[in-house]
Amino acid sequence: MKPWAQMVLLGLAAGLSTTAGGVLALRLRGHARLLRDFSRGAVVGVALLELLPEAVKTAGPETPAALVLFWAGVGFVGYLAVDRALTSRLGRGSAHHGHLGAGSLTLHSAMDGLAIGLAFQASATVGLLVAAAVIAHDLADGINTVNLSLMGGASGRAARLWLAADAAAPMLGVAAAQAISLPRLALSLLLAALAGALTWVVLGRPDSDDGRRRPTVRGALTALIGFGCILGISRVLQT
Repeated sequence: MKPWAQMVLLGLAAGLSTTAGGVLALRLRGHARLLRDFSRGAVVGVALLELLPEAVKTAGPETPAALVLFWAGVGFVGYLAVDRALTSRLGRGSAHHGHLGAGSLTLHSAMDGLAIGLAFQASATVGLLVAAAVIAHDLADGINTVNLSLMGGASGRAARLWLAADAAAPMLGVAAAQAISLPRLALSLLLAALAGALTWVVLGRPDSDDGRRRPTVRGALTALIGFGCILGISRVLQT
């Protein structure tokens, strides 16, 4: 099978994995609070265990780690500024929080597809390994996309549209990799900024529903399970 055909099939597989996760989240909306807590832990895991280490690795030893961390801070503060500006203009009950959160994960999925395409430029073996990693955690990405959209006040229809966009994003990334080649440093800093933005999505602003309830042990444990799932996937794929 030709490399371009392999990339198309792997991009489709990543999209199907994302879709499966999103459908699961929509089917279990009766357990919304537990899914939200799980999603919080998983998103923090994606940001701190996948995106940030990958940013440092991509930058290479010649780039100071402090520069990568600085751009993670830029992503955090930049997202905060956009969120606060939109909240001030549209009101605290605006659904823009859900769109921003889901949009960040959709961008993450597009970058996953870009990573698959760029990996195939190195070799087919490297490309298959990267694709396996992407497909493995895209199930969680689908869950997180739907949950962040709903947590931010978006409608169920909007959550489905974001899920469709997230599922299509890996294919767009794969296609983009055929036309562009980002410098390693630029890709590294983009990954770091995205890690910072996702950290703000989860930790920086309580959603309107959960902001009125006290934290629970069950919620904390569920978030830890979400974080642990991402940790487990990361460790398995590194072996």
